[in-house]
Amino acid sequence: MNSQIDSRADGYGLFQPRYVAFLEAVSELRSRMHRYCARMTGSAMDGEDVMQEALFEAYQKLEQFDNSRALKPWLFRIVHNRCIDFLRRRQVREDAEATAVESVSIQPVEPSDRASRDALERLVIHLPPKERACVLLKDVFDYSLEEIAELVDSTVGGVKAALNRGRGKLESLQDQPKAEVTANPAVLEVLRLYVERFNRHDWDGVRELASADARLRVADCFAGRLADSPYFIEYERRSIPWHMALGVVDGEDVVIIMRDDPKGISPFSVIRMGILRGRIVSITDYVKCSWVIDAAVKLTVK
Repeated sequence: MNSQIDSRADGYGLFQPRYVAFLEAVSELRSRMHRYCARMTGSAMDGEDVMQEALFEAYQKLEQFDNSRALKPWLFRIVHNRCIDFLRRRQVREDAEATAVESVSIQPVEPSDRASRDALERLVIHLPPKERACVLLKDVFDYSLEEIAELVDSTVGGVKAALNRGRGKLESLQDQPKAEVTANPAVLEVLRLYVERFNRHDWDGVRELASADARLRVADCFAGRLADSPYFIEYERRSIPWHMALGVVDGEDVVIIMRDDPKGISPFSVIRMGILRGRIVSITDYVKCSWVIDAAVKLTVK
């Protein structure tokens, strides 16, 4: 996924200034787009990765964009299509394209409070993609039926049918117990070593955990080989008292960067690591993505 954002400026995987400027220009829309991607994919981090793909695709297509149109629906259409592509690649897409009848009525589900709305957002992962998208766009993002039909490439009748199916399934899911996620001991051990060595400032030990061809992506900044990046060098020479901790985001073990500032120690960024045969093969640092850290749960470091 990261290779598609390998927009190099100087051979080190730094993003081109024009692309960084584009990201700044759409910054106000990003938390909303991430919320949609996270609920479609079932993961705050997968959602961010999908959104990064979508933003880079939009950047490449800017010359084709009709300035007389609104930017937000155009971006959301790209984001939605990327979510569907992700679900296809993950091979969990179900057949949600049943023939719809235009006269189908809608039985609205109105979450009574924020907690209910949050619960609805998390339950939609159990729905087939089309129903998932329609419920999110209508009940969470308050899009009109016509707008949803355009985004998901359907008809108003098809959207109505998908909403009814999805809402009916959600009602039967609300009382089900939450599934327990089992940690992978081998992955957790590598993450523990990373945290322990980082906090000791054992930079050689940290580097030894990574494979020679490990990949790195730092949100909005870099995508390329870890060996070609100044990633660890930046930590070595900064005076800010960084501290690492183990954490969990959507059931996945991660590393959380903790920063000691005047207000006390607080989470600063989430780091997702790909681990294969006891070595780190990829690092994704969501340093500029506050919406991801909001989903993180800090664990006690032993």
